[in-house]
Amino acid sequence: HPLVDRITTADRKEMVQAYKLQASRQSDIEREAADREKTGVFTGAYAVNPVNKARIPIWIADYVLMSYGTGAIMAVPAHDERDFAFAIKYELPIIPVIKPEAPSEEEVEMTEAYIGPGVMVNSGPLNGTRVNTEKGRKNPAINAVLDWLEQQGIGKESINYRYRDWLISRQRYWGSPIPMVYCEGHGWNPVPEDQLPVLLPDDVEWKPTGESPLKLHPTWKNTTCPVCSGPATRETDTMDTFMCSSWYHLRYLSAKYDGGPFEDAEYNYWMPVDTYTGGIEHATMHLLYTRFFHKALRDAGIVEGNEPMLQLRNQGIILGEDGDKMSKSKGNVVAPDTLVDRYGTDALRTYLMFAYRWQEGGPWNSNGIDGTFRWLRRVWTLITDAAPAGASRSTPQSEVLRNLRRRVHQTLRNISRDFENFEFNTIISSLMELLNDMYKAREAGAAGSPEWDEAIDIYLRMLAPVAPHIAEELWTVQLGKPYSIHQQSWPKVDEAAAKEDVLEIPVQVNGKLRDRISVPAEASEEEIRAAALVSDAIRKILDGQEPKKVIVANRRLVNIVI
Repeated sequence: HPLVDRITTADRKEMVQAYKLQASRQSDIEREAADREKTGVFTGAYAVNPVNKARIPIWIADYVLMSYGTGAIMAVPAHDERDFAFAIKYELPIIPVIKPEAPSEEEVEMTEAYIGPGVMVNSGPLNGTRVNTEKGRKNPAINAVLDWLEQQGIGKESINYRYRDWLISRQRYWGSPIPMVYCEGHGWNPVPEDQLPVLLPDDVEWKPTGESPLKLHPTWKNTTCPVCSGPATRETDTMDTFMCSSWYHLRYLSAKYDGGPFEDAEYNYWMPVDTYTGGIEHATMHLLYTRFFHKALRDAGIVEGNEPMLQLRNQGIILGEDGDKMSKSKGNVVAPDTLVDRYGTDALRTYLMFAYRWQEGGPWNSNGIDGTFRWLRRVWTLITDAAPAGASRSTPQSEVLRNLRRRVHQTLRNISRDFENFEFNTIISSLMELLNDMYKAREAGAAGSPEWDEAIDIYLRMLAPVAPHIAEELWTVQLGKPYSIHQQSWPKVDEAAAKEDVLEIPVQVNGKLRDRISVPAEASEEEIRAAALVSDAIRKILDGQEPKKVIVANRRLVNIVI
């Protein structure tokens, strides 16, 4: 910030300069990371709060970005999680300015930032103003603060956009061509619409000249002026590739359509995008640019709807075994090629899904991949050797087949839900559990039955998204099914088959678990109540005593009050 050097006191200059150098080595993404420890240093200077005239120490901190607003913020540690963590670390005062509407009778030490509703306190003329959790002018407290500052002539409302300027000084041949041509007589003019889009040439020279290959391509560079038809030259600079990627999801809808950017029918069928996944940096980069493009296209009447994406999901990252971000300089990089050579691609993929939650990631641990490798090997063995020596050759009991179908469709229901929620770790866990059940069913003679064939079919379809190569090999080569498994539809849950025959219901006495009873799945509340009261464990506790109340909660819990 330009004010830092001006306001820093002489005794703090050396410390401030060292901190500035340290912070400059971090990217904005790293500095803004929510789970990263906040750091800073005191400048020695103070500011005056314009509302209550309090003297406020001025610190510089790595999590405050110059690109946000004016680059200077008023920290409110009592009601902001990042400011609270910063204040705790540096032992700064934490003064509440929002009091909960239903506070406790006595003051308590704050252990975390309070971000709920209440009324303003310690705020001079604004004390007593109601605060809700809305943003902007929908919050009466923000309204009151803005109005008061404007009335006093010391501040005004402004809207801060996180949209950042596109940098095109770093030229790339594969960037988006700028559709402008230059003529000595008529200056710069846009390329006529019937000549769009301007395409990059394929036959460029990659000689290390220090200039764009486009400048050295005479047949592409030299063209005619759209005004006088005289000689002209194309603009050889290119725009950032975000210029294309900000709307490429629209072009994907009808990539071969030449009547416009996309077909309306395809847009109406597919848009908006259901889920956008990517790194956390996309929230303030690509997604922001995409939204800007979409809203500009909306205003131009080209698209409908306010948002191009319904949800954004950010994946975590795999750290080094030491818990730090992988870096060659730190020597903590894990090479995936080595793991693929030893275990195969699918084993590595499934391990990453099993060991870490999608949105969290975590430190790498080499020990777990052996487990997913063994699981996939067991999948292969089960399907390629459906009737091993020692397995029952007799007709399986109907209960075995019924239980197999139940477990298959229960697992399918759970995995279908987990895919929607990006809970890949529980998907792998469910597939592992179902595989154990299928081995037991095979030992009981289920192999070769229609129920077994259905179980194998559904299992491979569920496996395909997480272990695509082994699933394809088993589906197409080993089982001889139509290529490709990845072109098959997702199986449908048979809810009747997934339904339990027996319910296990916990029984509490005065709120404490005392027994579990098994009742038919169709049992009524009265039948469940009766089963609980005749349980040996419950009869012993009651010892002939009549309970005051027996509560059956949604057929899932019995609570007996004595």
